[in-house]
Amino acid sequence: MTLPGLSAARIEAAVEDAGLERLADGVAARFSAYYELLQRWNAKLNLTAIRDPEEALQRHFAECMFCAQRLPSEIATLLDYGSGAGFPGIPIALCRPEIRVTLAESQGKKASFLREAARLLEVPVEVYSGRAEEMPTARVFDAVTLRAVDKMREAVASAVFRVGERGWLVLLANTETVELPPGFACRDAPEFSATRVPGTENRFLLLASKSGSHEDVPHGTIRA
Repeated sequence: MTLPGLSAARIEAAVEDAGLERLADGVAARFSAYYELLQRWNAKLNLTAIRDPEEALQRHFAECMFCAQRLPSEIATLLDYGSGAGFPGIPIALCRPEIRVTLAESQGKKASFLREAARLLEVPVEVYSGRAEEMPTARVFDAVTLRAVDKMREAVASAVFRVGERGWLVLLANTETVELPPGFACRDAPEFSATRVPGTENRFLLLASKSGSHEDVPHGTIRA
């Protein structure tokens, strides 16, 4: 059985329709290969419930591209916390090759998929096959991303210990309120506040910076 795919041309058109920055040469073709691999593995391993290519293009690829393009330029290292099928870590590695990405995934079969994706797509990501909270305490990153993780509140509380000084907590979430832990806040500039993901009604990107102080820092929220 031939699975429906996503051509590089269709991906480039979706990027333009969403008002995103144009992908570098060859990147759309790598996203197309990523989707094909995802579909093959999804037949035996439940990586995503989304089977329709157009829905996957919007819900997975475009959202993660938007996240990648909004990350502050000073970020050099990034941890994708509970990476699952690689979202948003692999799209970030494809769109922002200057960022050293680590994919943390505790489920062995999913970690195997991530290694195969990294090999096929030729992205130099690290796959950490274990629980992110069990990493050595010295391992911290300029940014930590969380998307579609179980028990978001608890995950955020654990993830903050992986954010380095003046680093970033990056959340992709729906309209439910997400409270930021003490010491983190959104900057005043609009590009660092909760931003609706293009083409969605209830998906938001939140960039919160680590202030280095637990005093007088408001909790951040994502609301519809």
